[in-house]
Amino acid sequence: MVAGPANVAPTATLLLRIMAGSVFLWEGILKFVFVNQGVGRFTKLGMPLPVLTAHFVGGLEIVGGVLLLLGLATRLVAIPFMIEMIVAILSTKISLFLGTSPLPLPPAPPTIGIWAVLHEVRSEWAQLLVCAFLFRAGAGPISVDALLARDQRSFFSEAELMQ
Repeated sequence: MVAGPANVAPTATLLLRIMAGSVFLWEGILKFVFVNQGVGRFTKLGMPLPVLTAHFVGGLEIVGGVLLLLGLATRLVAIPFMIEMIVAILSTKISLFLGTSPLPLPPAPPTIGIWAVLHEVRSEWAQLLVCAFLFRAGAGPISVDALLARDQRSFFSEAELMQ
């Protein structure tokens, strides 16, 4: 069940949600505050409708980041974030590998090729895998999702007793 919390997530899942949620939150804010991180970057990458795309992605990251921090709709939020990370990897790392990136190359070697890609992909890779974990395991017991599930279970238990 995508919408509900899983019983497999440990308490330490909170740490992963704080990491991923905070990174998405501040990266989303940066897309609005600094043109080179939002519209300018999306324009250089050749994204369609760069203003709309940058604002959509920035808004998604802000709202989704807050939801991850709260542990609310965690599994649902993980889906667009996994898609976003895959698109980010494909749209920036292939051209880095080929040495044709429209973005500034890394300041120190390796600047192109597989080693440059493996070095530069670390943030997207970490976010992708954390979101995959959250999608599979849920928000964990310290979350709004878990609180809502407890309230729902107690509501249905009380309803059964009344019958």
